[in-house]
Amino acid sequence: MKRTLVALLACASLPALAGSPAVAVAPSPAAHAASGLLPGAAYAPQRAERHHTPDPVRAAQAPDAPVEEPLHLEDVPRSETERGARAASCSGSTGPFQRQAERYLRRAVDGLQSEADCRAIRRFQRAHRIAPASGFAGPVTGAMLRLMRAQKDPNRDGHCPERRERTVCVDLDRQLLWVQQGRRVVFEPVAIRSGQPTNETRTGTYRIYLRKRAHTSNLYHTPMPFAQFFDRGEALHGVYDDIYQGLGSHGCVNLGWRDASRLWGALRHGDVVHVWGRRPSG
Repeated sequence: MKRTLVALLACASLPALAGSPAVAVAPSPAAHAASGLLPGAAYAPQRAERHHTPDPVRAAQAPDAPVEEPLHLEDVPRSETERGARAASCSGSTGPFQRQAERYLRRAVDGLQSEADCRAIRRFQRAHRIAPASGFAGPVTGAMLRLMRAQKDPNRDGHCPERRERTVCVDLDRQLLWVQQGRRVVFEPVAIRSGQPTNETRTGTYRIYLRKRAHTSNLYHTPMPFAQFFDRGEALHGVYDDIYQGLGSHGCVNLGWRDASRLWGALRHGDVVHVWGRRPSG
């Protein structure tokens, strides 16, 4: 009974203001200033700024209602966010994930942006709905590259136990989740957003003890579609905004709405959830 009560007061993504129905907030201006990067909203003002934060009650009552997939808004150099910057221009700046992009795209790995590098990175960004697709290898592009590299063998380092029973693998280091049974991956890796620094997702091995397809957090008043609780109120659940934005959750493991919907169908009460690592800072 106590465990169920805790679950009903469960975590959700960090709201912008107390009592606000917003699912998550973007990183603070100070955080962006420290990195020298800013959200590239100037390139996609009509689509990238449209956050999917529906009315919590309506969203909780109809978690299966069609949801438009949000764009993944990349952070870019301040000079590229200035008014007049053109979406058609190719970034000449070397991003923090330049080498990773070059390696994945089979370019010469020199860590320096070139016109050919930019064109290749732009194609990758367009294919994965990253805006602006300017060719700048920023943190969102880096996260997508990490996700793509994990597709073939997500458990290459052996951090997730290979059990006979279905196991949800939650990799906080890489901000990824997949499901495996023995050595076979039965649900491919997807991006997640775990707890913010002051509310880190707890590590360990658990079991799903409560599933609520339509749930609203009583504590934060935010929708938690396809919620699957595994530890004292911490749950796997969907969000309506861009999974790559925001400070993080209050401890839950956030998934994009579509991924959370598919995961709901792949799991059952009693399935194992194994969590390890620590969310990278910044």
